[in-house]
Amino acid sequence: MESAFKGFGPKAIPFLKALDFHQSREWFLENRDLFEQELRDPMGDLVDTLTERFSAAGLGLRGDRKKSLFRINRDVRFAKDKRPYNRHLSAILSPDGSKAEQGVFYVHIGLEGCFAGVAWWQPEAALLMAIRRSIAAQPDRFRAMVAALKKKGLELDTEGGMKRTPRGFEHVGDVDLVAAIRNRHFVVRHVIDPNGIHGPELVDELVDFTLGARPLLDWGRAIEATRG
Repeated sequence: MESAFKGFGPKAIPFLKALDFHQSREWFLENRDLFEQELRDPMGDLVDTLTERFSAAGLGLRGDRKKSLFRINRDVRFAKDKRPYNRHLSAILSPDGSKAEQGVFYVHIGLEGCFAGVAWWQPEAALLMAIRRSIAAQPDRFRAMVAALKKKGLELDTEGGMKRTPRGFEHVGDVDLVAAIRNRHFVVRHVIDPNGIHGPELVDELVDFTLGARPLLDWGRAIEATRG
């Protein structure tokens, strides 16, 4: 297909460095063609290609080359940091192709690093409660998911958890279950070598990662499907 991902341009990261240095609308408009050629269009191609590959693999994740991309412009309305542009470009693929769903794939190309993630990211209160109840009531299912991830070299992110166990779960005593119940999100990450973003091989790398993270998707989807 015409939109098959061929790689990000050789100037993708240098463009982000220059944009971060200038942080100027005038500079960005002067260099918009470079942004589109090196970063935006390849990211759109990557979303299209992954949508096709994820569909073939039965992963239940899809995207849109325009709607799936996050803006390079920062939302500074309520931010102390008023710099107008992000230091990265990113995109999300989800069950329905929107950014509102849970159980998603995320890819991030930026100055602070390049990585992908599969996540139930800060789910709304009802779903988060259902996840926590499932961990407490069905610990074997949770541990089987964690073990399946570990076989693929993946571990749940432990950053951002609550310092105290949420109310209603004080009876849970096992250390691993307590840590999981304190989580605000459930995510596994894959670090991408910045030198490896310039060729089509990145697609296979990301598909392999997402297949490895499938136990997390399936576990969350089962909870989502049965919650009241």
